[in-house]
Amino acid sequence: MLAATLSGCGSGAQDASPAGTSSDPSAAEGGGATTLTVFAAASLTGTFTELGRTFEAAHPGTTVRFNFGSSATLAQQIVQGAPADVFAAASPATMETVTGASLAANPTTFVRNTLQIAVPADNPAKVDDLADLADPRTKVALCAVQVPCGAAAARALDTAGLKVTPVTLEQDVKATLTKVELGEVDAALVYRTDVIASGGKVRGIDFPEAGKAINDYPIATLTKAPAPDLAGRFVALVLSPQGRDVLTGAGFDAP
Repeated sequence: MLAATLSGCGSGAQDASPAGTSSDPSAAEGGGATTLTVFAAASLTGTFTELGRTFEAAHPGTTVRFNFGSSATLAQQIVQGAPADVFAAASPATMETVTGASLAANPTTFVRNTLQIAVPADNPAKVDDLADLADPRTKVALCAVQVPCGAAAARALDTAGLKVTPVTLEQDVKATLTKVELGEVDAALVYRTDVIASGGKVRGIDFPEAGKAINDYPIATLTKAPAPDLAGRFVALVLSPQGRDVLTGAGFDAP
């Protein structure tokens, strides 16, 4: 059923709060081995993996398993019956697929994300702004319009009145960025957080139209969650000051 392989988080991270304090929303209660399954947008891979380790450290015996991918694909998997406890989407529209099926309720926007133009570090095509992507000589990668990063790119291009013909349409933002990292394209429209996460493999270029295509990220526990108590605690960690620091440190904006 799952389009992406579920991968477990390591549990070597240290708990940020002293043992026995109650201020940490991820504080452990009870014992016993338990698995928490989180479906999350591909752009959350780095930050949620870190928060997963923090959660495991605070809940001995618990394993956090992630399914990262296109929010649209993940939403369809949930609707089709894939077992999961938490869904974190890269757009309200993809969350609505799940809430509309009565599989989640009361999602909360926890961060926002902004597009950048990603180019190779040496920028061989000399891309400077969004208009350069409309040059037929420029090889461009975009996310498919059905997924949040593609929908945001379409809004930005519409705002600028530009028509871009990509050489490839990818199913999530990580795959789109990889095309730039491998030098297969001259530029791509991806999230600022993914440019930061590339560790210098690509360079990000801001453009004014990105302000008209900011994506809100909602998170919710699922109504059929196998581990509803842990699901609520994980969402609380994401929404906590500790979670906010991890996310904004990676380039996300607070809502």
